[in-house]
Amino acid sequence: MTLELNEFLQQLVSTPPLLITVLLVLGVVFVNGWTDAPNAIATVISTRAMNPRAAIIMAAFFDFLGVFVMTLINSTVAQTIYKMVDFGGDTHDALVALCAALFAIVLWATSAWWFGIPTSESHALIAGITGAAIALQGGLAGVNPSEWVKVIYGLGLSVLMGFPLGFLIVKFIEKTCCKVSRKKTDTVFQYAQIFGGAGMAFMHGAQDGQKFMGVFLLGVFLVNGQSNVTEFSVPIWLIFLISIVISSGTSAGGYRIIKAVGMDLVKLEKYQGFSADLAAIISLLTASLLGLPVSTTHTKTTAIMGVGAAKRVSSVNWGVVKEMVLAWVLTFPGCGLIGFLMAKLFVILF
Repeated sequence: MTLELNEFLQQLVSTPPLLITVLLVLGVVFVNGWTDAPNAIATVISTRAMNPRAAIIMAAFFDFLGVFVMTLINSTVAQTIYKMVDFGGDTHDALVALCAALFAIVLWATSAWWFGIPTSESHALIAGITGAAIALQGGLAGVNPSEWVKVIYGLGLSVLMGFPLGFLIVKFIEKTCCKVSRKKTDTVFQYAQIFGGAGMAFMHGAQDGQKFMGVFLLGVFLVNGQSNVTEFSVPIWLIFLISIVISSGTSAGGYRIIKAVGMDLVKLEKYQGFSADLAAIISLLTASLLGLPVSTTHTKTTAIMGVGAAKRVSSVNWGVVKEMVLAWVLTFPGCGLIGFLMAKLFVILF
């Protein structure tokens, strides 16, 4: 099934529920770019390879590019998010529950940003929508296990690839460059870090942009009373729209998150920052090609931990790690519960 732009715009003007749904989805996309994308450029800023303003502009551009290019190559992540839950046959209640879930995600993400905790908007999205579906269906009938299990696979992949790759890459670089002067290597890895930051921003867009396209299309189909659409194609205009909004959110910055990931977690040198970026890029690209929804936050931070542990275990600030892990663990039940309660409330009110 395809969604033509002129058809969508006509509906947007004449259908208030669609307008509200679209604004909520785009709000979540903007918040994702604002609070989640800074993880991609945390290392390039913390090692002073780029100044914050230039890094944010670069991230906004490559976020845009990542959404566009990867969706054209492989839109499986969008399909997975779309099919992950079942809101049931009543499209009105389903739409209300979806809006409640989006509201819960914005609330969770903004709270995490305020406290400078790099939570995963990807997992907040998954948890919020799942909680709302469970509330509407009155149980686990609202969850599609065959699609939801891909989230677990993605979570495992982000940890099992990010940490060891970060460890191995930095060890390889140290061994290869051990006889080269620090001045020369700093110059090389300063430029390499810019490449790494651009690659991370690209992969952030490639992963997270698709997730929100799936939610966007789910909302549009529900507004039209279509709860049983199983096959669809992502239109070019939607790729552009999500790309622009997510990159606009990125341009809003997020220094608190940058500080927590790039400065407080491990004190990095330029070659270490590049190692972490490269490890995360490889992990995210693998997940995207496999169609697994993974968290850029989890992948990047576990890669940084692997780089730090390669030097010595004590070089990792395990107090910050503990805070991050706690936030990650709480995201699924916390945002899921908020989505559940908001769905119950919204169905009563609307």
